[in-house]
Amino acid sequence: MTASSVAQAQQQAPTETEAQVRTQSRAAAAATPAGHSVVTWGASADRQGAGPADRSYRLIVRTSVGGTDMRIRLSNAFGDHPVTFASAYAGLQKQGAELVHGTNRQLTFAGAASVTVPAGETVLSDPLPGKLAAQSNLVVSLYVTGAQGPTTGHGMAMQTNYATAGNHAAEEGAANWTDPMGSWYWLDAVSVQTSKAVSSVVTFGDSITDGWASTTDENRRWPDYLSRRLQAASGITVKGVANEGISGNKVLADGAGQAALNRLQRDVLSQPGVSTVFLLEGINDIKAHTGVTLDDMIAGYQQIIDRAHAAGKCVVGATVMPYKGWYEYDAAGEAVRQGVNDWIRNSGKFDAVTDFDKITRNPYDQQEIMPFFDGGDHLHPNDKGMQAMADAVDLSALRCDR
Repeated sequence: MTASSVAQAQQQAPTETEAQVRTQSRAAAAATPAGHSVVTWGASADRQGAGPADRSYRLIVRTSVGGTDMRIRLSNAFGDHPVTFASAYAGLQKQGAELVHGTNRQLTFAGAASVTVPAGETVLSDPLPGKLAAQSNLVVSLYVTGAQGPTTGHGMAMQTNYATAGNHAAEEGAANWTDPMGSWYWLDAVSVQTSKAVSSVVTFGDSITDGWASTTDENRRWPDYLSRRLQAASGITVKGVANEGISGNKVLADGAGQAALNRLQRDVLSQPGVSTVFLLEGINDIKAHTGVTLDDMIAGYQQIIDRAHAAGKCVVGATVMPYKGWYEYDAAGEAVRQGVNDWIRNSGKFDAVTDFDKITRNPYDQQEIMPFFDGGDHLHPNDKGMQAMADAVDLSALRCDR
């Protein structure tokens, strides 16, 4: 692969900008509350398997920043047919598929209880009046009537969600929610209204950001730990966190999800209230044995930086973490990783840098992850490693004055 692969990667997914234009036009048609909209939760969309018709989905997500007038974004970006959401509700989780009594409220779309989302498009719900607290387990229940064909969703939720036949979206009890599942479908963002001073950071990355090897249902991905730090911190106006990691994702090439270059607009720049992008990505390009060079990686990173800056966002770069002991490790890939990290640390291209490599590497063999942080495969950190990563972030570096 040569530096031209960066341009080729962008050409592989030309519909992203078009879809975003359609998203914006549909969003403009919905009622928009006064104030400042900020994303409080996000998950990168990708193409999933076929979904049966006449089925309900109960999706559990963890908010970061609190606010009012919550809205959800439903995505059919990877579908090849329209999807009709005949009913949508939002409430708070009690346990499992059960909701806190009295919290499950109907969502509307341009005043209607149902909405049909064409292939390749997304839609925003109307604002739901009332408050939504920070660090809440929000439950979004969707009844889908026409979902044959490929679905749009996030494959590795690290969260138990639920499905069932028929329309049970309005129910607060768990009795009819008989099918647990490990993915989120169609829901790709939640936003709230906050004061104008508040903003969000998008953590943009691969399986390490997605939470691989962290504990399911416990919100122990490193962005979750970061979110809790931000909520507890005084004098910090970056309060929201949207996790846009995809397991197996690459900077330059489509594969496990669209390449970072190809999904940047949809997953990051289209989210409301985002001030900062936190970029931890590159290990899947490096270890894939496809001939990716240091120059290729630098060109890809630079495009992300340039596009984010053009959109008024700051970019924090994180060094690529060690992977010796992982089955794809070799000396050639390690040399590229070391070159990438040297560039991230010293080029001055990022607005700030967090040195995850330094934090997680074994001091006795700096090419491998510290055993205390190893999730078991010598690449992905466990819960302790995830927390150490979040603790290493200088919260003041997330501030952006662009």
